[in-house]
Amino acid sequence: MKTPSTLIALTIVALLLAGCGEKKAASGGHDHGAAAQAAGHADHGDHGPEGEKLTHFSDKTELYVEFPALVVGQAATFVAHSTWLADFKPVTQGKLTVLLAGGSAPEERFVADAPAVPGIFKPNVTPKAGGERELTLIVETPNGSMTHELGPVQVFADAKAAAANHGDHADSSGIPFTKEQQWKIDFATVEAVKGTARPSVAATATIKAQPDGEALLAAPAAGVLRPAGSFPRVGQAVHKGQVLAYLAPRLGGETDQATLEAAAGKARIGLEQARRERERMEALFKDEAIAERRLLEARANERMAEAEANAAQARQAQLGGAGGIAIRAPVAGTLADVAVAPGAFVAEGVPLFHVANTGRLWLEARVPESEIGRLGTPSGASFAVDGFAQPFVIEPGKNGKLIAVGGVVDANTRTVPAIFEFANPGGLRLGMTAKAQLYAGAGVEAVLVPAGAVQDESGTSVVYVQIGGESFERRIVRVGARDGERVAILDGIDPGQRVVGKGAYLIRLSTSMSAAVGHAH
Repeated sequence: MKTPSTLIALTIVALLLAGCGEKKAASGGHDHGAAAQAAGHADHGDHGPEGEKLTHFSDKTELYVEFPALVVGQAATFVAHSTWLADFKPVTQGKLTVLLAGGSAPEERFVADAPAVPGIFKPNVTPKAGGERELTLIVETPNGSMTHELGPVQVFADAKAAAANHGDHADSSGIPFTKEQQWKIDFATVEAVKGTARPSVAATATIKAQPDGEALLAAPAAGVLRPAGSFPRVGQAVHKGQVLAYLAPRLGGETDQATLEAAAGKARIGLEQARRERERMEALFKDEAIAERRLLEARANERMAEAEANAAQARQAQLGGAGGIAIRAPVAGTLADVAVAPGAFVAEGVPLFHVANTGRLWLEARVPESEIGRLGTPSGASFAVDGFAQPFVIEPGKNGKLIAVGGVVDANTRTVPAIFEFANPGGLRLGMTAKAQLYAGAGVEAVLVPAGAVQDESGTSVVYVQIGGESFERRIVRVGARDGERVAILDGIDPGQRVVGKGAYLIRLSTSMSAAVGHAH
């Protein structure tokens, strides 16, 4: 029984193939199947009676062109498919120039001023000079000009010579998947490269703040929250010690803020009176007008008044003075959350503000206990977060460091924490979950492809290699270590070949669809 996801994918393939069939009826074209040579260079595969099929990659575009045998004086229509490598979607604007040069003959240019349909240019080429010529196609768009040097082609003197040199050939093997189909789905090819693959251990992870880089501020007492200037907002940068707001506390009994202020003022007045009385007694004692006992009493009264004034001031300060209790940021950073509004009454212990320094973050990965022995001391990590196209890499000594690997297995999750500190590249938020790969041990040289390029087909690892612009080959491969989002291929493909990194599953399904029999433009 097919799963719902399989049925959906089969429906997509069927619709794509049906759309291609409609184009064939409208455009009246050709069959496909020529195998290209190594992707990344112009490929001159086997040619059927209709002529050439060539594929070439520039740094920005892929060109797949088909054209009949070139004959002096006879018009030949080129069908040139131009694809942006950034997103593998068709080039929709610009012009295409076909250039024939060399062979001791003048340069000849033929131009299609715009695509006939999105992604497909159809210039008409009528050669004037015969012999071997160098073929170049130039795609000029608002985003730049791309040159595809396709190498030598033969321009025949007449149709008889062309027929004699282009006999019938059987279509080469390969899985057809047209450009129109590729443009309609999430599709991409990637060049297999030689590189270093480090074995890794998979783990779930959480983005956290450093322990001394985060603070949750709660209400120290019940009361009304008052702004200190403009009220704090989420995303606002704050410095250590900055007053974020004032809390006017609710006091018990008949005591309120005004009562405390009055008591503090009364105590200050009493202290001033006691100080003046002590000074008067000192002057009288100096003139021998009073007994020493009176002076000693005045000094004692001054000390008592000072103590009362200090106590009243302390009570007032404890409850925030005239403005209330100052709520200060204990760390520098950014306000990650503001849980209250100005003027709100809050209970004691209610969260008010969340301040965090997000310039440097922690990645806390939970490593299964079964993998701890293989992990050892991790040499780095990479992690992927939903919503971000590219994974993030932590390289100790460059953009981060290993903090620690836990020494105790959690009794509930049976995992051990491995913590990395890293510089926030931007966009990451506290509390995000991630899929992490922790690197274990030294790397080995291997052919590397994206992890998404490897398909599991009934326990067999398979990749789909592009052997022509619209032709692919199923390859069984031997997989080695996974290094972040890349996988080492130990056997089955060579560096420089292009593999399907996105859309491989639909190519696989298309092989089982009876409608997959080629197309026309």
